Amino acid sequence: MSAEIKISNVSKIFNQGAAEEVIALNGVDFTIPAGSFVSLIGPSGCGKTTLLRCIAGLENPTSGEVCVDGAKITRPGSDRGFAFQQANLFPWLTIRENVAFGLKARHIYKDRKNDVDEFINLVGLKGFEKSYPHQLSGGMNQRASLARALVGHPKILLLDEPLGALDAFTRMNMQDEILRLKKEHDTTMVMVTHDVDEAVYLSDYVVVMSARPSKVEKVIKIDLSHPRARAQDIFLKYRTEILEILDYAGKVQEVEYTI
Repeated sequence: MSAEIKISNVSKIFNQGAAEEVIALNGVDFTIPAGSFVSLIGPSGCGKTTLLRCIAGLENPTSGEVCVDGAKITRPGSDRGFAFQQANLFPWLTIRENVAFGLKARHIYKDRKNDVDEFINLVGLKGFEKSYPHQLSGGMNQRASLARALVGHPKILLLDEPLGALDAFTRMNMQDEILRLKKEHDTTMVMVTHDVDEAVYLSDYVVVMSARPSKVEKVIKIDLSHPRARAQDIFLKYRTEILEILDYAGKVQEVEYTI
């Protein structure tokens, strides 16, 4: 089951009133439909992760509010899973123990222990349950991190650049893995990324954010069915549109040569 996220005029100020006051978000306002995949993209330090943390309940807005299915978010909840940029697995626990950790912390492992094996199998790690994180590749650890975030059946999965440290080919494979997980579990997914191609490949909507103090420059609906071909003209058109908003499209200048 998925959930709608409504972000209403959210502002976030760090060190408010101090000389080093930082306005991270400035009146951010948009709605994420239930069951959709939304990417947040913008310059480094523009507040994308801060906004994700507000949705998670790890930060509270200075003004405005974030609601999930009409309920205001004030703290973390089991309805929202979070996958971080680094896998952040406990090195002293096996893969199975890492995936099961949240269920045990919530004292529901006894009733959900079969889900642990189901999600390990779902992310392609069957046979590695007894392995430790240092024995696996970065991509496999990220798969375990996704399984850990999903095993509690959250309505919303928040992804903070979870693929940023992977090589290009592993990253593309993991993108397909995320899409498969979303399809099978009808989860609302929100991802922070700096990769324009990744945003277009995965998303139903791309939210382009400005430099800090951040606001929404544009919400772009990606009207393409899955699977998507990265080289098709319409894909490149969306890519160019996002780069132009971010002022990174660039211009080709002719160079004069003198002999």
